[in-house]
Amino acid sequence: MSSRTVRCSWCGVQLTIPTRAQNIQCSVCKAVTQVQQHNPLSQAQNSIQDAASKIKEFLNTVSSNLNSVVASVNSYNMHGTSSYSSFPLPVRPMPSLMPISERGRKRAVLCGVSYHGQRYRLKGSVNDLHQSSYLNYYQSAEEESHPSLIPTKYNIRKALQWLVQGCQPGDSLVFHYSGHGSQQRDFSGDEIDGYDEMLWPVDHQTEGTILDDEINSTIVKPLPHGAKLHAIIDACHSGTILDLPFFCRMNREGDYVWEDHGFLSPTYRSTSGGLAISFSACDDNQISVDTMALSGNTVTGAMTYSFIKAAEKEHGLTYGRLLHAMRQIIRDAKAGLHLNGPISTLLSKVFRTELSQVPQLSSSEMFEIYSKPFCL
Repeated sequence: MSSRTVRCSWCGVQLTIPTRAQNIQCSVCKAVTQVQQHNPLSQAQNSIQDAASKIKEFLNTVSSNLNSVVASVNSYNMHGTSSYSSFPLPVRPMPSLMPISERGRKRAVLCGVSYHGQRYRLKGSVNDLHQSSYLNYYQSAEEESHPSLIPTKYNIRKALQWLVQGCQPGDSLVFHYSGHGSQQRDFSGDEIDGYDEMLWPVDHQTEGTILDDEINSTIVKPLPHGAKLHAIIDACHSGTILDLPFFCRMNREGDYVWEDHGFLSPTYRSTSGGLAISFSACDDNQISVDTMALSGNTVTGAMTYSFIKAAEKEHGLTYGRLLHAMRQIIRDAKAGLHLNGPISTLLSKVFRTELSQVPQLSSSEMFEIYSKPFCL
């Protein structure tokens, strides 16, 4: 006869009983234990009912959580996502929900450095400022008579501090620099190519340069939610001069992806909620030039000239169309240099070599560049 084991309901000792037995008396404590009949089908049904109950409870929990998420998304517009990103978007602080003023202030710092009397004098930087004179600005150039307006390192620093001082939601800021730029070895480990970028004040030989890290901490980091900053940097090695976390990599046809350069930084190098966008003359490994190849009769920075001409060309430009148009203007000028005669041929070769720079775009956040309207 087959048997099975149960435990005494009183003392817990294990007992062996026949399969069909309904009760058994414990041989130790003498207590009688009632035994349920063994029914595999009944046990299976009970197990199914328990599983169904747990599944129903789980689905109710998921539904409740999903409703909470949907409500949160509807009440707060999430920023900074893009299907063009090459890397996951870094975690950034929640922007302030302060209402944005519809009539913010406009403020600009225009800085042109010619380096009179120095080996690497520039002829087009001041002309670049004259082309940008339609802005409401603080201008710093060597031709200025007041000592505080000469583009020394001290004055440029003070001007950048003034640019963001008291910045509020709705404000629009512009920093336009035309002058020399260069690179040095990066010792903080926050540059993908291993080099920091820098700008050259007129007194750089004695006072030194201004590093991209300082520019970022001065005019990018303090930018509040609802404010925007545009930087127009006409200088060599200026692709990432503001140390913005996202770099727009565009090919010749205008297709693009966003590269994440912020993941290397030990501290996130973005704004305090505002939007910072930089147009630069060239990539970090390229040089920019003063040239007459674009204007025909005036020496200008190639980047500044192409930027202004592209912006004037049509109303309602997007950032993508503007960047692509700037590049096309430089490419067309380079391709159109077919002159006759030995001297003209030599000049055309020089101009083609000069116009090898490719303007770049970087930003504090990713966005769809062909749908976002450009507006200073």
